[in-house]
Amino acid sequence: MATLLRTLQRWGKKAFRASTSDKTSAVAKNCVHDPQWLLARHRFLWQRLQLWLLLALICLLTFTLRNIYDVFFPLKEFEKLPESLKTQGLFINVAMLLTLVVCFILHKTQFGQRHPGLLFLGSSWSISLGSQLFATIKGFALPDTLGWSLLFLSQATFIPVGWRLHLMSQVGLLIYYFGINTALGLKTPILGHPEIYNVTFILYVFWLCAICDMGVYLYDRLQRSDFYAHQELEFAYEKLKVTEAKYRSIFENAVEGIFQSSPDGQYITANPALARIYGYSTPEEVTANFTDIEHQLYVDPNRRAEFVRLIEQYGSISEFESQIYRRDGSIVWISEKAYAVRDEQGKLLYYEGLIEDITKRKQAEEALRVFFHAVSHDLRNPVLGTLMVLKNLLANSESKITISRSILERMVKSSDRQLNLINSLLEAHVSEVEGVVLQLQPVQLHTVVEAAIADLEPMLAENQATLTNLVTADLPLINADPTQLWRVFSNLIANAIKHNPPGLLLTINAILKGEMIYCTVSDNGVGISQQQSERLFDLYYRGTNTRNSVSLGLGLYLCKQIIHAHGGEIGVNSEFSEGATFWFTLPLANLEKILL
Repeated sequence: MATLLRTLQRWGKKAFRASTSDKTSAVAKNCVHDPQWLLARHRFLWQRLQLWLLLALICLLTFTLRNIYDVFFPLKEFEKLPESLKTQGLFINVAMLLTLVVCFILHKTQFGQRHPGLLFLGSSWSISLGSQLFATIKGFALPDTLGWSLLFLSQATFIPVGWRLHLMSQVGLLIYYFGINTALGLKTPILGHPEIYNVTFILYVFWLCAICDMGVYLYDRLQRSDFYAHQELEFAYEKLKVTEAKYRSIFENAVEGIFQSSPDGQYITANPALARIYGYSTPEEVTANFTDIEHQLYVDPNRRAEFVRLIEQYGSISEFESQIYRRDGSIVWISEKAYAVRDEQGKLLYYEGLIEDITKRKQAEEALRVFFHAVSHDLRNPVLGTLMVLKNLLANSESKITISRSILERMVKSSDRQLNLINSLLEAHVSEVEGVVLQLQPVQLHTVVEAAIADLEPMLAENQATLTNLVTADLPLINADPTQLWRVFSNLIANAIKHNPPGLLLTINAILKGEMIYCTVSDNGVGISQQQSERLFDLYYRGTNTRNSVSLGLGLYLCKQIIHAHGGEIGVNSEFSEGATFWFTLPLANLEKILL
């Protein structure tokens, strides 16, 4: 017997816990008085109460019609009942029907919306206690088991919330029936069974109420658990939305390109930064246009295979540097950091990673490499020459050393060349970091040209070069830095002399062309190839035809910086063996500043 009771006890605990998980149940217990849950249950009670009232009205209406039908067409089932009891049953049903109509009307009012619990008890007791009060007035007890069963079961079915309300409704009826009828000594009108209760009747009523209340309690608990589970789900969904928005913002606004690519070489996803690196307007264009990364993207198609091999070997890669084609056909450097994403079975799904444009860094590294080469090569020769002269002098055993004027002149020229090279390096560095600083003033362009030609007369004579100056004095004043423009003309003239054989013919001209002053320095020399022309103005670039030069390849680069600082453009027109024409423009917009 004890074993049976313990088994039933364990079964009961499991049954009560089955409606929720432990975690959700704990949450529900801690949140019994949560305003949100109470409001939700209040709304549910009000909505279901309306449905039950409508059902109760229809049910009572059918019983009332039955009683009316029995008045005119007696039913065999009521033959043994006294006529007075039949009439009283009709009046009881009509009274309860009217009471339910009143409750249904109250349900629509603010009172019904605010106090659905009171309306529940009122409507329930109007049905159960109404008939009891009428029977008490008539002097008998009414054990309406059929009516109670319909009432309690319908309430438990249609309003499965607030088990305490159900219990109060039932207890109120049972206290009246057993208490008042016993106190007044009333009997039932049933022939042969005048007692108001017996053991079978008590057991039936007890289990009817217990089953209804237990069902409401379990459903109420399940509903509360579902409410908080749904609330937690909504909270998690909101957090997910916030997290998704945050990571979407990071994805959309990242400086680095973010991608996912399939094993067969297609982009699955791409962010705006990656589209910009590749020269596209939108990420959708990247995913639509790249169907074969190996041959469409990389300059060296073998880089994709190397990319895959390294990931297969190490699981991820970092600083994987490659040259790629942009949309316009230009070539840039990128650095990739990626890893393989696999499913639970280890099957490769896609590659995911970051891409950074490192073109500027590569250019800086190349410029630095060229710089060190230039320093080691161009500065080494004059230093070695000076050092050799000094060592030869020290090799003389006499305490007093006599130095000829020619040796001193060679040492001075060597030092001057070194100083000029160092100054060029400093100027290139300053212009690269800070930009060219101009001291603007009204300038006659022909005076700048004449000054540059005068300073280069010895070089022109030494190289047997002939220079024709076509720049006239009738050109308007320009707002410019005369020293910097002098450097441009000097560099262009000296550059032509150094890269051509003796006997060169040079022509300098400047004309108004549209909204620009168009300046040219032309020669009839060996010319420049198309490949050299494209890189001629790059930092530290040196031509292949330099004769006896210690230049670092900074002259044309500085010319470009100076002209750009004035708001103009610079370039070269040349064909190999047909001479070259260096040109630059000065915008007329600068002239207006002089007139203001």
